[in-house]
Amino acid sequence: FGLLQVAGRHAVPLPLAETLLANRLCDIDGLATIATSGVAPWGRRADAVLHAETGTVVMDFDHATGTNLAGEPRDRILGGTERARATDVADVAELLALSRVALMSGALSRALELAIGYAMERHQFGRPLSKFQAIQHNLAVLAGETAAAQRAADGAIEALSTPRFADQVAAAKSRVGEAAGIAAEIAHQVHGAMGFTHEHTLHHFTRRLWAWRDEHGAESLWQARLGRRIAAGGADAVWEFITSADR
Repeated sequence: FGLLQVAGRHAVPLPLAETLLANRLCDIDGLATIATSGVAPWGRRADAVLHAETGTVVMDFDHATGTNLAGEPRDRILGGTERARATDVADVAELLALSRVALMSGALSRALELAIGYAMERHQFGRPLSKFQAIQHNLAVLAGETAAAQRAADGAIEALSTPRFADQVAAAKSRVGEAAGIAAEIAHQVHGAMGFTHEHTLHHFTRRLWAWRDEHGAESLWQARLGRRIAAGGADAVWEFITSADR
């Protein structure tokens, strides 16, 4: 997942997350991707598709092309011949959500760098934008959101193969998704009209943040899931749930 953080930082236009996870879950020859609700990233280029809900691996399938907000291929898989079946897909939803957490944390760090760099080099009224108090405040908020997202991502990654993995992923997807919305808005505010041009680098990161935020469950889904877990333990167990080293 550290590799995915680097990929997010550089807006790598490849299905790294799905390919890595598909090959972890089952032995597949060729380029593999994972479909959720029948839609697979880069399905048009894949040799095999693992359906997350059933664990079924299909080949020789048709597809209907589509894209997400960032223009990345998101294709609906049609038919296909079953060639294999993954043995364990119990935590595939959490793993896919964590992949987006890692990608977003990387993209956030780059958006922060771009905003700081632009504020320092762009001059208005005879001084850099970074000297204006309102801009300084926005950059501070952006830095805080990026740091919070990074820590949430690291916490979920560290929880891999532990009993608290599902809870950490739920918290991370919620927090990093929230940070993505705030950070993208501020980054565009700092850049002004320049940030909305296709030629500028910023949109490669903000559009991905907006798209990845909703993929594999938006904040509301994971917040509800985490809330149900906490509520199931009863009121007396809330503090222990939050502070326990096993969570």
